Amino acid sequence: MPLARLILYATSAAGVALAVRAVAVEPPPVWVAAVALGAYLAMLILGVMFSRFSMFADVVTHGGDDARGVALTFDDGPDPKSTPQILDRLDDAGAKATFFVIGHKVTAHPELTAEIAARGHALGIHSYAHDRLFSLRLPWQVKRDLERALDAVENATGERPSLFRAPIGLISPAMAGVARDLGLVTVGWTARGFDGWSGAKPEVVVRTVGRRLGDGAIVLLHDAAERGDFVPASVEALPAIVEAAVRQNLPLVRVDEWLGTEAAEAARAS
Repeated sequence: MPLARLILYATSAAGVALAVRAVAVEPPPVWVAAVALGAYLAMLILGVMFSRFSMFADVVTHGGDDARGVALTFDDGPDPKSTPQILDRLDDAGAKATFFVIGHKVTAHPELTAEIAARGHALGIHSYAHDRLFSLRLPWQVKRDLERALDAVENATGERPSLFRAPIGLISPAMAGVARDLGLVTVGWTARGFDGWSGAKPEVVVRTVGRRLGDGAIVLLHDAAERGDFVPASVEALPAIVEAAVRQNLPLVRVDEWLGTEAAEAARAS
């Protein structure tokens, strides 16, 4: 069990014990209760913000010990201008990747979504609306959104995805529970290129990603802008990233090729 989850359980048990003592014996001083509550809320917020600690869900952030190669992943598509450029560059390199698509963009461009799959890449969902406040939504709202995203991809490709990446990487208890109920494996990242904003420089993306390449690394890039119509820096950076992986003898693989590894098995069992 992840350390962060053990801490969550321990502090939750301590909170219950404090409440029982307050009822059965005497309430603690106000400052003690305030500090305890504040610390607990801060811990929960950190658990949402830093999903790699797997406080609420077992998040796959790296391949298992036996994983070979690097998994390039692309968020926020599909986009008819930039996604085909990414696909062409991957084809040129003979590389496969994983695309975490936004449901409403899939609905708008089903043929492009189908093309991603037809070219041999894996598809996962990145929610339907990419709501920046998604981690604050109630379970029924989260379920409705994720089911819409799953349906959109299935309608476009005939296959229902099993991979999920949370918008902005924030994972709440509600999101963790819904994803588990839907049979989704939640995927994070080992390295990110910070390429998804309009001012990103391709050479900086290459340097940032290159420092974290290694067997089992999951790299977060973007094949489309979350909002707006600019082309992400990953389009220009991708050939150099591929070259860096080749120099290190690291094949470029799909995330789902590692689903039999220890990390992914833990995610399925969460």
